[in-house]
Amino acid sequence: MVDQQIEVRRSRRRRRTVSAYRDGDRIVVLIPASLSKKEEAEWVETMVARLERQERRRKPSDEDLLKRAKALGDEYFGGIAVPASVRWVDNQQSRWGSCTPGDRTIRLSRRLEGMPGWVVDYVLVHELAHLFEPHHNEAFWGWVDRYPHAERAKGFLLGWSAAARLEPPPGESDEGEVDEVD
Repeated sequence: MVDQQIEVRRSRRRRRTVSAYRDGDRIVVLIPASLSKKEEAEWVETMVARLERQERRRKPSDEDLLKRAKALGDEYFGGIAVPASVRWVDNQQSRWGSCTPGDRTIRLSRRLEGMPGWVVDYVLVHELAHLFEPHHNEAFWGWVDRYPHAERAKGFLLGWSAAARLEPPPGESDEGEVDEVD
């Protein structure tokens, strides 16, 4: 909470609920007008901590991504896909992620930050599969489809791309069919 700009808004209409949200660089906490100063301080501390936890979950660090990728690799690929590093990058505007099998590195587009965890997990699983299967062939998709939310995540990303008027990433058409890569 240090160096945080916090605005508390009291409402006479608000009876029991307390909520908080980020508005730019500040955190706004909405409380009932009937709360005492002590209750206000307790609720502000609680709600700021809750909001910060939510934000950390939505925007994991590179270290968090690596831990998550290793766990997904163990769960869906029996440990045969172990990345050396996973990191966020700003230079991917047409892809959600990429990997280099030679040095076992995975990069995820920052556009994924804030998307549901199961979508980020899908992109991680997709890139992990490339560590041992470089092409978008039937074998590759067989591995990726072990992830139970694969179809749902593909649909989410295709819908997001359509709403943003972006082309689907290479290897996936708008019907969800696989394009062969030589």
